[in-house]
Amino acid sequence: MASIQQINGDYYGSKETLTEALPFIKKRGIYTVSINNFFGIADKELYLYNDAIYYYKEAMKDCTDSITKQIPFSNIAAVYIQQKKYTEAILILNSILKKVPDDTPTTLSKARIKDNLGYAYFKKGMNEKGLLLMDESLKMRNQDDDTYGSIESNLHLAEYFAKTDPKKSNQYALNAYKIATKLNSIDERLEGLEFLILNHSGNENTQYAQKYITLNDSIIKIRNNFKNKFAKIKYDSKKEKDENQKLRLEKIENLYALQEAKYQRIFFIIGMASLILLLLYLRKFYQNRNRIEKIKTAYDTETRIAKDIHDELANDVFNTITFTQTQSLTKEEVKETLLQKLNFIYTRVRGISRENNTIDTGTNYAVSLKEMLSTYNSEHTNIIINSIEKINWDTIDDVKKVTIHRILQELMVNMKKHSQASIVVLKFENTANTILIHYTDNGKGCEKEKIKKNGLQNMENRILAIKGTITFETEPDKGFKVKISMPK
Repeated sequence: MASIQQINGDYYGSKETLTEALPFIKKRGIYTVSINNFFGIADKELYLYNDAIYYYKEAMKDCTDSITKQIPFSNIAAVYIQQKKYTEAILILNSILKKVPDDTPTTLSKARIKDNLGYAYFKKGMNEKGLLLMDESLKMRNQDDDTYGSIESNLHLAEYFAKTDPKKSNQYALNAYKIATKLNSIDERLEGLEFLILNHSGNENTQYAQKYITLNDSIIKIRNNFKNKFAKIKYDSKKEKDENQKLRLEKIENLYALQEAKYQRIFFIIGMASLILLLLYLRKFYQNRNRIEKIKTAYDTETRIAKDIHDELANDVFNTITFTQTQSLTKEEVKETLLQKLNFIYTRVRGISRENNTIDTGTNYAVSLKEMLSTYNSEHTNIIINSIEKINWDTIDDVKKVTIHRILQELMVNMKKHSQASIVVLKFENTANTILIHYTDNGKGCEKEKIKKNGLQNMENRILAIKGTITFETEPDKGFKVKISMPK
């Protein structure tokens, strides 16, 4: 497209198109040679000679062989001629002429190099040498049927003879004009007309001048129309491309939406299946865990019952049997003592039974809790219970009720085994969000380091499980205090 724009004289548009081509180049090579060379041609025609030389040198960097490199090199020489740097141009063209074979393409033919070299010699003032080379170039071009190239040779010779032989100059200019007209090469036609105007006077001069003006106006109009048409083609093409891209994106988005919906359905099915499997696993896990906990609880209960029967009840029964064997049961006082011992054994059996019964967490919870605590009353220990009825037990969940029951039960068992207390006070308090229970006894107490050894670690684990707290305050011979706090 940039090449077509240059053919139609749209050099600024050509540079814009070349700039659009640059992002498509992945690595330097033949395309960067071509693009930089086109940049150089555009800048030369726009009289930006230094920029043109820069781009020609950039093109040379990417040439892969010495012959290809001579094309931008010869273009640099052409720019030097425009800059009137004839010596530099002559040096370049002479070096190229020695390297170029006879069968090179028209873009780098010996005829073209000789014509430019002769023209440079002529402009430098070396007329004879210049004329010789330009004549040789024209003959070579005519022999090779290089019709387009012969226009440039005729124009150079027309300029050469313009001051010394107007008739010859006119002939060369007329030849250039006719060939350019035949090939529809507008710029060269205008150059030929310039020389014809200079070489004629009178009516012929006016005739050529009129042709020049008409042709120049026409070409300006045609090129402006071309620019507008080309811009419209690019705009329409971009619009169509954008619309096609939009349609493609919509199609892709629709396809993606369908795929996404499909994947969502698959993920939903997988997710639901996974959730069901997880729920089944959790159900099985908790069933097994509950079963294990029940087994463990049953084992612990059996162990505790066995220990109580062995440590206490068995001794009491043995002592009672021994008492009946050694005493006369006919005596009233012996009978009374025996009844007391049997009643004590009965009370102990009921206590063991209550310790291991299922806890009633319903409306009778407070009564059941109080009865459990009262069983630890004896002739040596007095249990005092304060304000248990002030707490609205119906608002407290069953897990916390069971926890309170078990903790207080363990406290009472611990008291009976270790404290030797004569007075035990349990005080219940009720706040907006918390239940407080204060336990105090006047027993022998113990060192704090021994608390865990006395089996109270289990109490702490229970209370922490319901996000409560338990604190112990004790010293040897100074009693035992416990403060329990838990959220409702």
